[in-house]
Amino acid sequence: MNTSKISSDSARSARFKKHAWLVLLSFGLMYLFFYNGRQNINLVMALMEEEFGSSSGTLGMVSSALFWCYAFGQLINGRLGAIFGYKRFMIVGVIASALLNVVISFQTSIPVIAVLWGLNGFFQSMVWSNGLGVVNKWWPKEKRGFATGLTTFFSGMAQVTTYLCVHLCLTLNPEWGWRAGFRYPMIPMVLALIGFIFFFKNSPKDIGMEEISENEMDGSDAAMAEKLRGKSSFYPYKLLFSEPKVWVFCLISAIAGIGRYGLITWIPKYFSDVMGLSIKDGIFSAILLPFGQACAMFIFPIITDKLLKGKREPMLVIASVITIGGMVAFPFIKEQTTASIMLFFLGVFAMVTGVIWAIAGDIGGKALSSTVIGVFDWAVYMGAAVQSMLFGFVIDHFGWNGIFIIIAALYVVLLVLTLVARKMKTRNI
Repeated sequence: MNTSKISSDSARSARFKKHAWLVLLSFGLMYLFFYNGRQNINLVMALMEEEFGSSSGTLGMVSSALFWCYAFGQLINGRLGAIFGYKRFMIVGVIASALLNVVISFQTSIPVIAVLWGLNGFFQSMVWSNGLGVVNKWWPKEKRGFATGLTTFFSGMAQVTTYLCVHLCLTLNPEWGWRAGFRYPMIPMVLALIGFIFFFKNSPKDIGMEEISENEMDGSDAAMAEKLRGKSSFYPYKLLFSEPKVWVFCLISAIAGIGRYGLITWIPKYFSDVMGLSIKDGIFSAILLPFGQACAMFIFPIITDKLLKGKREPMLVIASVITIGGMVAFPFIKEQTTASIMLFFLGVFAMVTGVIWAIAGDIGGKALSSTVIGVFDWAVYMGAAVQSMLFGFVIDHFGWNGIFIIIAALYVVLLVLTLVARKMKTRNI
């Protein structure tokens, strides 16, 4: 036995694992503060409505501008990051988003804010699919659920971080009103970028190491790499959109986006309108929702890895059934503490995107992972954009119960689509 070779292999393995963790954690910690430049608007909508004399429908349209631009940005940015450099692309997105938020804080016109908020959505879309695509390059299939789960846990906790940062800003500078939520939260967002710049690597080749062995997926990654050789940069979209299973998961993703952002966007205002809480008190009641979502993002993919042996769809079925029941029951809860606890459970089970990202990694492998994630995230934010436009008018004309009824009905559709997807195979990827 060649002990020196074993020692050398062990050292390479340890070095690889170290950098895999550095990539995952540097991206996760940066993303922990990234929602400060995106979900801050949800928490100050009531203050904006008061200052501008706007309706919920009008501010819903403003909020939707980000979702529309984010959605279509995700559709192309996952691929553009692969072409121009993942890390470079992501750095530009973070810096531009922070600057746009500060500029918005000085505006006095709703239409101008809507345009700038939409542009912010495009820059925000430059980060997620590229970062998660790189993480998938560092973590093999059997550990991808864990890596994806931990990364999306940071994404979920980012929502909690935004709640806390905005609350702090409103406390420190109440005279700034809603504008405080667009200024101070940008500071930790930019500071977290510094560690990301130092530790995030686009691939093992950046540190002179080989990528994960191609046999981790029985040669499918090598076959896909060969199929893409010599093709145009956007050929992967032709492959993906020729797959019925990809379309089904796009619909599932869109419904997941409606469920996630339908609650995140409007629940702080629900506590203010229905339960008569102040903005700051409403934030603390609503914070259990994103905390529950963060838990789901981390736990669900790991459950599919360990307990379900890589089968993702059963987790979607379980989550859908519980979400439907929770949405039906929630409007009957009139007490703040009970409503907050119920929000935690709704956050857990309505939040199925962590499972969807694991599915994206399974479908795309290393060759197409960031592109598939970009396509699915496009669908998520198409759903988010639709709910943001629709639900504001639902509140104005039909009351809050309409939102919960719509989400419950859509999760029935998600359940049916999941049962269909279980029996589908991909043909070309």
